[in-house]
Amino acid sequence: MSITRPKLLRSVIAASVLTTSMVHAAGFAIIENSASGMGSAFSSGGAAGEDASTVWFNPASMTLLKGQNAVVAGHLIVPTADFTNDGSTNADGSALSGPDSQGGKNAFVPNLYYVGQVTDSIYLGVSLNAPFGLGTKYDDDWVGRYHAVNTELTTINFNPAIAWRINEQWSIGAGASLQYVDVTLTSAVDTGALLGSPNSADSFASLTADNTDSLSYGWNVGLVYEPQKSTRISLAYRSSISHDVKGDADFTMNSASGPIVSTGIFTDTTLYATVELPASASLSLFQNFSDFDLMADVTWTNWSVFEELRIKYDNPKQPDSVTTENYQDQWRAALGGRYHLDEAIVFRAGLAYDQKAVKSAEYRTPRIPDNDRIWTSLGMGWQFSEIVGMDLGYSHLFVADTSINNTFESSQATLAHTLKGNYDASVDIFSAQLNVKF
Repeated sequence: MSITRPKLLRSVIAASVLTTSMVHAAGFAIIENSASGMGSAFSSGGAAGEDASTVWFNPASMTLLKGQNAVVAGHLIVPTADFTNDGSTNADGSALSGPDSQGGKNAFVPNLYYVGQVTDSIYLGVSLNAPFGLGTKYDDDWVGRYHAVNTELTTINFNPAIAWRINEQWSIGAGASLQYVDVTLTSAVDTGALLGSPNSADSFASLTADNTDSLSYGWNVGLVYEPQKSTRISLAYRSSISHDVKGDADFTMNSASGPIVSTGIFTDTTLYATVELPASASLSLFQNFSDFDLMADVTWTNWSVFEELRIKYDNPKQPDSVTTENYQDQWRAALGGRYHLDEAIVFRAGLAYDQKAVKSAEYRTPRIPDNDRIWTSLGMGWQFSEIVGMDLGYSHLFVADTSINNTFESSQATLAHTLKGNYDASVDIFSAQLNVKF
């Protein structure tokens, strides 16, 4: 048997690195950045200025707070993604073996924020959160195991910021982001197909990578305009961030795959890749009507920068792997309200439409069963004292019927397996945060 190019490696690995997350937000973004925002489907954006979490949504909105403010928040994300096979095939047209599986993977996402008033017009703040991440987990023997088994992506974003209240109507702000990313991906390898008997001798590939050697940087700016005390308009922009990740590719080979192993193409090696995470821009509106606040937000995310994923290996027998992602720019629109029962208790509700970033079933992978979704949200806040308060939020996401018809891009025709089927998906999110003012 003669093998001169890496076969499944060029497709299995390239189809997966840094394409993680569940369906709670478009692409692999995490929007869960405050419990107060959760209660109104994040319709408040940077215009409400409810608490210290506003430093993340728009640094200029820090000027809406007084004194010193801190927030500690946490979010439990409970997704479901039940896959039903509908004719998945091997490259030769025969049926791809394996059962259906459920890819949802629970996750906990924390946030930490601080905003401090330095003078009557100058404010400093910092946010520590996770703007991208989460993952999927399938059974090791499921029908789509050659596309994905386990996916974990963690990001940590440290974002100091400064704001200046120019006058009673105008405020501006800016910040810088230092971002860390860590990814783990696993997939089965159909070495049986390389030996002439598809699905008969699976091996296993595991990838780990991070950007510890070269942390990534970005920036954000914001503007708040208050034509009158009851009306606010917020405009915020967050830059894209380019990540250079390095790591390892480890292979656990089936005992029958000796002829393949001897070629050296499935030798453990180091890998590296560059991926650009998207820029975003948000326009938020806030209007107070006595005891009721109306809020609206429109956010654009530049997902079209994610055109392809190219992976390079230090093993010279493994040429670059390239996967076409072909994402599209994405929009999110939200409308919500707050009702102030009294000075201590506030109730929130909101609706949002979140557009998918994946263009079609042909580009959709089981690592990201992404599709359009509708948010329904409820929440409340309780100010225990002048110093301490708490917010609770809950959202249910209705995800549109999600089909997949994804074929590996491979230089080896016998490895072009096609995963074809449908996802029945939804997400529940539970949020809580503690607020401190002093």
